[in-house]
Amino acid sequence: MIKKFRIEAIEHLVDLGVSNVVAEGVVLITMVMITLLLGYLMGKLVRFILLRAFHRFTLKTRTDWDDLLIEKKVFSALSYLVPTYFTFYVVLRVFKDYEELYGFMQKSFKIALLVLVLIIIFRMMNVLQVIIGRAKAFKDRPIESFFQLIKIIIGVLMGILMLSIMADKSVMYFVTAFGAMTAVLLLVFRDTILGFIASIQLSANEMVKIGDWVQMDKYGADGNVIQLNLTTVKVRNWDKTITTVPTYSFISDSFKNWRGMEEVGARRIARALYIDQHAIRFCTPEMVERFKKIHILKDYINGKEEEIKRYNEENNIDTSAVSNGRRLTNLGTFRAYLLKYLKSHPKIKQDMTILVRQMPPTENGIPIQIYAFCNDIAWANYEDVQSDIFDHALSVVEQFDLKIFQSPSGANFQTLTGSLSKE
Repeated sequence: MIKKFRIEAIEHLVDLGVSNVVAEGVVLITMVMITLLLGYLMGKLVRFILLRAFHRFTLKTRTDWDDLLIEKKVFSALSYLVPTYFTFYVVLRVFKDYEELYGFMQKSFKIALLVLVLIIIFRMMNVLQVIIGRAKAFKDRPIESFFQLIKIIIGVLMGILMLSIMADKSVMYFVTAFGAMTAVLLLVFRDTILGFIASIQLSANEMVKIGDWVQMDKYGADGNVIQLNLTTVKVRNWDKTITTVPTYSFISDSFKNWRGMEEVGARRIARALYIDQHAIRFCTPEMVERFKKIHILKDYINGKEEEIKRYNEENNIDTSAVSNGRRLTNLGTFRAYLLKYLKSHPKIKQDMTILVRQMPPTENGIPIQIYAFCNDIAWANYEDVQSDIFDHALSVVEQFDLKIFQSPSGANFQTLTGSLSKE
């Protein structure tokens, strides 16, 4: 029918005085344009009917996977299959008697169909990715990385198939040629390959998950992981900026993952007070009596006095000399006070390490480090607890006749200069 219509149209134009070549070209172009127009209108109609019917169907179902099919435009892509097949079928019939054009159009039809199928597959995979990503077992896994890799593999296979169609060569011919290009491809897709390997290792060893708080100083990343894919990891920093880190860097470089802190429910406090060394001394009887009035130290002082007295008596120590035997010091008593204070603090996790330790002296004094774990890991709350503890420690230090070391400031020098001028 199409052939008959084409021949009759050409003959009619020839009868009107148009040359055979021009008449043939005009008829072919006109028929192709009409076919494309019909294909376009058919696509609109099929798309309208299909989407409308499926939309009504989704309203009656309780699941949301069908809504995802619409959201990810799967049915929109499917609706192009019918008009695409119709258009190329008619066009092929039009050019059936033209061997070269027919072969070209046939190849074009196959390639267009493969592209459309590839789009449908990719959109279906997007739906599957969302569904799998919602599953509890895969919630923190780098699902996006695996789907990206699968898309790349499918895309490469489809590309090879298209090349074989265009060149009239077997698929194996291009697979062999592809093998020869492996070195080049490894160079081009180096980041993708390394990223894929890193994704597998990160997933298998549970090194990084979506939502983890990670810190990687090399890249300026300090915040929560919001995206983990084949080549990059996106981190939303605490200042709300976003840092993009190569996935492979989490394998090749060091980083800190704070997930353990969140799982345990405790956040470490490790900060020191710097005590002026000139203020450290043995406790006098008056100082001991004063320290006994501090409620949490009373039992400690009494127990320590008995222990020291017993030791000195057993070893016949002459206590008339201050340097002989064992004695209480104001710094040791201060450390004992801080330890008691921490062990009675409601915000300190009591089943974890609690230390108040003296660290090696420095040019800034003697560091007395408080090492404990706060049972509230929320940043603001943790900082409040830590600040309250050190506010208290700094305020109480003078009760033990100790002083916090502080480098001289301009005001200190002005006071000293004023004193010297008066003399």
